Amino acid sequence: LEGPIRTMLRFLLFALVSGVSAFAPISPRQQSTTALQVAIDTSDIKNGLTVELDGEPYKVLGFSIMKQARGAAKTTIKFKNLMKGNTIENTYRSGEKFETAQIEKYDAQFTYAEGETYFFMNSETFEEVPVSAKVVDDKAKWLSEGSEVTLVDFKDSVIEVVVPSPSTYTVEETEPNVKGNTAQGYTKPATLDCGAVISVPGFIEQGTKIRVDTDKGEYLDRVN
Repeated sequence: LEGPIRTMLRFLLFALVSGVSAFAPISPRQQSTTALQVAIDTSDIKNGLTVELDGEPYKVLGFSIMKQARGAAKTTIKFKNLMKGNTIENTYRSGEKFETAQIEKYDAQFTYAEGETYFFMNSETFEEVPVSAKVVDDKAKWLSEGSEVTLVDFKDSVIEVVVPSPSTYTVEETEPNVKGNTAQGYTKPATLDCGAVISVPGFIEQGTKIRVDTDKGEYLDRVN
């Protein structure tokens, strides 16, 4: 079985295992949202904003404002091209105009990977959505079957996979806690059920559920 049929069967199996009905009403969290294209200027720039430059989507990674003794201030912005993956840094005069990218965001579940393609299922329509490994990028380490993510569309192409942060994972493998080891700040590597490896405090044991900042790849706390 290929395509949508295989995806639907995978979803039904996942739903039965987790005890969730595949045909439950769509919750507000699962509804797609569309960001319309609007004009902004340098005073509106903020981290995470997606703008359109030369017909392509760029995400703001960081910016700094340099005030001058004479003349208008200048804003230096670091962007990431969400289609090509490269970063650029441009400087603009205060008040220069931009247009935000018209993007659509919707919830999806990761189903499987095959070669250089990752397959997701739209949580609202159940349609299969293929995404290239280049777009998934380093988010791949946080994915396991059934993982919930947000997909970002630009002109009918997925340009970004957003993993919730924080997210909860189970420690699958880590060295045992050494009795009597009270060293302040002692950490050790741990492999999570998604396959990612992060540093955790020495008291964390195999099978423990923990919260992780997936943006920074850092342990936050233990889930009781």
